[in-house]
Amino acid sequence: MPPRKTSSASGSGTRRCEFCNSPASAKNPVFEIQGQDVCANCVRENEEQLAEMLVSLRADDPTAAPDDAFGSTPMGMAVDALVAVRGGGRSERARAAAAATRPAVRAVPSPKEIKAVLDQYVIGQDRAKRVLSVAVHSHYKRIFGAPAAAGAADPEFADVELEKSNILLVGPTGSGKTLLARTLARLLDVPFAIADATTLTEAGYVGEDVENILLNLLQAADMNVKRAEKGIVFVDEIDKIARKTGNVSITRDVSGEGVQQALLKIVEGTLARVPPAGGRKHPEQKYIEIQTKDILFICGGAFVGLDKIAERRSRDRHFGFAEGAAAAAAADSGEPAAAPRAPRFETEDFIEFGLIPEFVGRLPVVTTLDELTEDDLVRVLTEPKNSLVKQYRKLFRLEGIDLAFEPDAVRELAKEAVARKTGARGLRAILEELMTDLMFEVGASTKPDGPAAPASLRSLRLTGELVRARLDGKADLAAALA
Repeated sequence: MPPRKTSSASGSGTRRCEFCNSPASAKNPVFEIQGQDVCANCVRENEEQLAEMLVSLRADDPTAAPDDAFGSTPMGMAVDALVAVRGGGRSERARAAAAATRPAVRAVPSPKEIKAVLDQYVIGQDRAKRVLSVAVHSHYKRIFGAPAAAGAADPEFADVELEKSNILLVGPTGSGKTLLARTLARLLDVPFAIADATTLTEAGYVGEDVENILLNLLQAADMNVKRAEKGIVFVDEIDKIARKTGNVSITRDVSGEGVQQALLKIVEGTLARVPPAGGRKHPEQKYIEIQTKDILFICGGAFVGLDKIAERRSRDRHFGFAEGAAAAAAADSGEPAAAPRAPRFETEDFIEFGLIPEFVGRLPVVTTLDELTEDDLVRVLTEPKNSLVKQYRKLFRLEGIDLAFEPDAVRELAKEAVARKTGARGLRAILEELMTDLMFEVGASTKPDGPAAPASLRSLRLTGELVRARLDGKADLAAALA
């Protein structure tokens, strides 16, 4: 079946691409795809999205024929456009048809494989990574693991519907909450969006509606609804929407409890109506409908003061002197005291903090991230694939400088981050402060002869003494250049 092209004749009747406004020509024909005129150049630039559209169309119409008999359906038009720009005749048509009829089942990494990838990007937090790996594996196994086939094999589970388990991450700033969620999305190749809970308000008030969270996910999926419905949403600063007070008030808590109530259905699973351009809803507006039952919500927050609530609860339950007697006995024996364990948070702790019971119940998987120690921050600076030390070494190499960090220099940077209580996020700010004046002095304009050869590189070795002196304002790094 020949590709459906629009006329490429010259004149006022020439069809134009609705995306780039290019006129139809012999070298750049225009195709009709789902009622829109698209030129061959735009098809080439968006082949991957067009192939995904084939899979989406197949999911919408599972009875579509898996061969040339697509006819004038949207699927047939998409296949024709791909064949036209790629060439290959019937063989390419067969490959495009196979892409359209490929089942949605796909391999899901095991929990050990997920954790191995997280270990490459996130330092420490071993317990949190194990919990996340199991939860994410179970969630996507439920979606991509053909549960219907499992039910057919064992009639006992034919009517059992697996429900999703959203995740709550509790940890101080700079401990890796956002990085964990972003790495998971990259590993699983699903759309990922970050939302800030502090900007959300109850519908009808100044601020963003909760549906804008889903709009961010749609945009990350290139407005592909089917793909967005399998994505991950990370809602940061979730602790900031806690109820402001436990007392009954005559005014509405529109940015606290009101937001929690608005999030309930979206987090649990509902057919949400999202304004395509964001902003407020109005009756005449067209909406994009998106099903949220397969979207994984990961909520994160520092929850400052939650540990004191948990400690008070634990102290109330362990009335007496048993705990103090055990500590005194350990001191008398000369044995080192056990390291303090991270508090175990329970539902009642989050409710006392200010989350409503219905919202806590929709986040069944709770894990705690520890504050990064000095040793952890040293590893953050040097071990990850895209570590800050490697980034700055590359940046200075472009300026013709061979930059080296001595181990004691890295240790001083970690000590400064611990003193500032900014975690891993504060390391870049410290390095920028350290290097800005030096970059101003040595920064060179780009030259056509390319980067300097290794033999002509100037050398700069940063020691712990030099780093500490610079952070204290008592040294000039430019003077240390060889």
